[in-house]
Amino acid sequence: MSSFNTRPVSRSSGLSRRHFLRGAGVALGLPWLESMNAWGSATPSAKGAPRRFAAMFMGNGVNPHHWGATNGPGGMELMKTLSPLEPVKDKLLVFKGLWNPTTVAGPGGHYPKMNVLSGLTVKQTTTDVQVGTTMDQLMAQELGRNTPVSSIVLGTEGPKYSTDSGYTSIYSAYISWSSPTAPAPKEIYPQQAFDQLFDDGSKRKRDKSVLDLVLGDANSLRNKVSRRDALKLDEYFTSVRELEQRIEKADAFSKKETDGNGWSPAIKAPTFARPAAGIPSDVRDHLRLQLDIMVLALQMDRTRIATMMLNNDLSQMNFGFLGGIKGGQHELSHHANDPERLAMYQKVNEYHMQLMCETLQKMDATNEGERSLLDNSMILFCSSLWDGNAHDSRQLPVLLAGGGGGTIRGGRMLDYSQNENRKLCRLHLSVMERMGMKMHKFGDADSALPELA
Repeated sequence: MSSFNTRPVSRSSGLSRRHFLRGAGVALGLPWLESMNAWGSATPSAKGAPRRFAAMFMGNGVNPHHWGATNGPGGMELMKTLSPLEPVKDKLLVFKGLWNPTTVAGPGGHYPKMNVLSGLTVKQTTTDVQVGTTMDQLMAQELGRNTPVSSIVLGTEGPKYSTDSGYTSIYSAYISWSSPTAPAPKEIYPQQAFDQLFDDGSKRKRDKSVLDLVLGDANSLRNKVSRRDALKLDEYFTSVRELEQRIEKADAFSKKETDGNGWSPAIKAPTFARPAAGIPSDVRDHLRLQLDIMVLALQMDRTRIATMMLNNDLSQMNFGFLGGIKGGQHELSHHANDPERLAMYQKVNEYHMQLMCETLQKMDATNEGERSLLDNSMILFCSSLWDGNAHDSRQLPVLLAGGGGGTIRGGRMLDYSQNENRKLCRLHLSVMERMGMKMHKFGDADSALPELA
């Protein structure tokens, strides 16, 4: 089962041939170029590059003592956990007090909270699962007609099968749902994800580089673009080649022993088509590969909707490589306020923020004319819990980065903690509106947040 909802690339899809470099079984999407209108006519923005959306999820909550920001005389001041985001804070909104009211009713500490992108009640069941169609997949269904891939859904861990408090553990492995009763399949294998970015629906030799296969088209294109665009193409091709090589290197080591960080690469899930490609044995490689694939998919306009689960909720992913950390992430979240374990949990939180910062900086360095890829995007970061130790979801850690095509003003903390209508789905309505989908109601909300601009 593929995590990419794809369709053949053809003139009938409304996409011009000049959007792609073609080879045997390959269609390589192009980044924004000043020499051509690389986006076609269907775009929410008045001109230039389209808007994109991505959601990033971290399981097991945060250390509430160090998460957040304040608005000081000199601008927004980030607290310790968010300090790695300092280089991009002017393009960041930090929200305080947003929540999903449906998560506090009924039993269960984790599974009822896994509705961060729908806001609807998680059905207490071990068989007929139900969460609600999530906002990313609603956008994919409507806006995905403008791109070869309607959305990408990425992660690092597959589902596990157990039950607790009358819930199935399947809920912990998905934040994106393509229908109320079906999660959008999540791709955890970097090679599989990378291959599908370039697949044109026909067969190609997997032992050849994507760039080698499109070399003829690439050389022809160089003669038709400006010098600045030619340099930009060189940078783009270099990044694609480098990502290929990193994936090949990670695959080569995927069957070896774990590298000492305590995280086993032997995650298997029956829904994935090519498990032989392997999971990188080093969690750092796995996380960065998946994030770079997400950025590349948005850059080449392969899709405009993405979700990335850095880990599952209840994840036991081990971060021993950070030094002095013992135990899995879920275990650390139940620190019982022990100073030593709380310090380890804090390190893990900050590491995720460092990953987010690296991703945002890459997007900000990608020029799309008047704005950067980050300026044209909205990147939501969230977890399904606030205080992982107490299973508290009465507010949630929520960030929104990017400019939304010039419709969002960053560098602020927005405090809704005293607002009676502080539903997270109000933010989702605001995001969908900026993506070109005007909805009067979504989830449990019937009005959008007005303060983003």
